Amino acid sequence: MSTVQIDKTIDVRGMACPGPLMNLIGAIRQGQVGQVFEVLSSDEGSKTDIPAWVAKAKHELVEVNQDSGYAHFIVRKAR
Repeated sequence: MSTVQIDKTIDVRGMACPGPLMNLIGAIRQGQVGQVFEVLSSDEGSKTDIPAWVAKAKHELVEVNQDSGYAHFIVRKAR
């Protein structure tokens, strides 16, 4: 597990695509540059959707971990 300071956790386990990504986008829009968001998602689509959007939106995907039954994404708002 990383030692990155998490500013906001978005727990969207059980939510279907595109819900987890939409929640992340909303949180990042309201956040400050440099803030770190953690997304917990059990949706399979998030494994590709979230990294793809983070790259396209030019934010930083700090890490992705697989926990039991869900993926754990850490994203830093870069702009």
